[in-house]
Amino acid sequence: MPRLLTLAAAQLGPIQKAEGRDVVVGRMVRLMERAHQRGAEVVVFPELALTTFFPRWYEEDINNADHWYEQALPSNETAPLFEAARKFNIGFHLGYAEIAHEADETGVVRKRHFNTAVYVHPSGEVVLKYRKIHLPGHKEFDPKRKVQHLEKRYFEVGNLGFPVVRAPIGNAGPVNIGMMICNDRRWPEAWRVMGLQQVELVMLGYNTPSLNQDARGFEAHHLRVAHSHLSIQAGCYQNACFAAGVAKAGTEDGNELFGHSIIVNPQGEIVAQATTWDDELIVADLNLDQCTLGRTTIFNFAAHRRVEAYGRIIEQTGSTPPAEWQPAAKAAE
Repeated sequence: MPRLLTLAAAQLGPIQKAEGRDVVVGRMVRLMERAHQRGAEVVVFPELALTTFFPRWYEEDINNADHWYEQALPSNETAPLFEAARKFNIGFHLGYAEIAHEADETGVVRKRHFNTAVYVHPSGEVVLKYRKIHLPGHKEFDPKRKVQHLEKRYFEVGNLGFPVVRAPIGNAGPVNIGMMICNDRRWPEAWRVMGLQQVELVMLGYNTPSLNQDARGFEAHHLRVAHSHLSIQAGCYQNACFAAGVAKAGTEDGNELFGHSIIVNPQGEIVAQATTWDDELIVADLNLDQCTLGRTTIFNFAAHRRVEAYGRIIEQTGSTPPAEWQPAAKAAE
């Protein structure tokens, strides 16, 4: 019998700065109910799903932004999500801003801030946690920008790596699940680390603006979407896995997020796509056995990877120019 999993990607329309968590969570619970009605066994919500994308505003003192973060799950505000999971027997992926009181790299316990995602079992237990590693944007106020992108100010680099866990989901039985957040999708290293753990389903949330204010030139709106989809499709194909890339969409506090949530199969095909900028549910049946073909042929890592040639990937961060070619006669001088 094939290992079938019915997955729902729950795109959220804009969340305005003035909206409270109770309003947002109410919207999410309604999406979970609709997902249950359509037979879904897992629901994937976007990055920072509980609030507006607050890194677009500058605070001199980061502590003044603490109200955007969660210090515990479930909290009073998020408890309805966990109750809905139990009621509908449905798992869910949630992206949120996290405050954690834990030791840093020096061993000192302090308040730390992360851009985080969790997968929650229908029982309410957190199965897997991931903290965003590839933080885009900048740390200090930039007077040249109309809108700030201060993720490097409000979040530390994630410290959990790219974990994959084998966990029961619906009728598919144990599924190898992993997570990434937003900008991570553009980095093939993130996909490959999970691919090396035989990931079958990557859950990915994002809040991506339609305008690239840092572009040295013009990046068209349709290319912003195309580059997002290209990254996810390539990651799925090259690592023989499914992925749900789920967006926040629409005009949020005057700033456009491009949406276009997708579900992708191990051949890199988009099997479902959102077509609005509102709260929208897209559902697909995933045959997890489709992960086997790529993993045992073209991307049979044990047979074909050549780690001895990849040293530069982990030894170097910034790019450097290559050595300049010299004619043989000159090189011999």
